[in-house]
Amino acid sequence: MDKRILLAEDDWKLRRIASDFLKKEGYIVVEAEDGEQAIEFFFNNKIDLVILDIMMPKLNGWDVCREIRSEQINVPIIMLTAKGDEDDILKGYRLKTDEYVTKPVSLKILMAKIKALLRRNNNDSIIDMGKLVINDSSHVVTLDGEILELSPREYEMLLYFVINRGIALSREKIITTLWGYDYEGDRRAVDSQIKRIRKKLGGEYIETVRGVGYKFEVS
Repeated sequence: MDKRILLAEDDWKLRRIASDFLKKEGYIVVEAEDGEQAIEFFFNNKIDLVILDIMMPKLNGWDVCREIRSEQINVPIIMLTAKGDEDDILKGYRLKTDEYVTKPVSLKILMAKIKALLRRNNNDSIIDMGKLVINDSSHVVTLDGEILELSPREYEMLLYFVINRGIALSREKIITTLWGYDYEGDRRAVDSQIKRIRKKLGGEYIETVRGVGYKFEVS
């Protein structure tokens, strides 16, 4: 049976691009342009996953999330945020959202998160790489059975590397995908972030590719 996704986003260009992409991947997409529509469409359709923009007219994404969670606790919810602010991320988790994606949206990352969440009900959200195991439904990462303490940003970057394992990723590509095209900070922030993740991983998995950037490898 085809999975039905509710996509609530007031930016019609982004909504159309994301909707077309999801349809090509085989999903049925129900589009909402504001919070009130999102609630109406959710309760009048069999929805398997919800994608909510935070800043929407009439009702914002937080209000829509609260309304959905008051009736349905199990449907996966992904929040779209333009801020990339950890406070937003933590607020979302308190409201029992399952994931977040920072704008500008990477469709590849969005799709990976959608597939991981939809697999969750089939107990298939575990990424097992031997000593390193990622439970993408609970955001728990273990190394040799020990839980790693990762910030939301570190988890997002590690998951991005895992999704693209074996592929050399430039700093520019990492920044554009995870922090957005309009990021104006120091490019060396990527190096600092990776240094912290490497330390927590015991110095394994993330390799430096001279003249390019970094690559995730599992021996």
